Amino acid sequence: MRYDAHDVFDVAIVTRTRIRSAYAVAVLTDALQLALGPLGWTFADEILDVIAMIVISRLIGFHALLLPTFVLELVPIADLLPTWTGAVALVLALRRRSPAETTSPSTTGDRNVIDV
Repeated sequence: MRYDAHDVFDVAIVTRTRIRSAYAVAVLTDALQLALGPLGWTFADEILDVIAMIVISRLIGFHALLLPTFVLELVPIADLLPTWTGAVALVLALRRRSPAETTSPSTTGDRNVIDV
């Protein structure tokens, strides 16, 4: 299987199984980080964050909101908040609100549209 750079940023087809799996990964990661406490073990929190970022991105597709969550998890006390669960909920809510398919002026045939 070959991956292009564009594959990383493509929006995955989000099914109920993928949604449940993304929530499960987020909740499990947040629970483990809470169990480790504010200090955690050496790099355990960071390893969990990297794994969560990769798995969630593969399940529901990459979204820019996952990056601030990843950075916020590096702050010692902030990693006790359920940030991964909140990020998954927010990304999925935004994906539901956005149209599934957008049309550009070139596909509509109207050449007088100015896209700003």
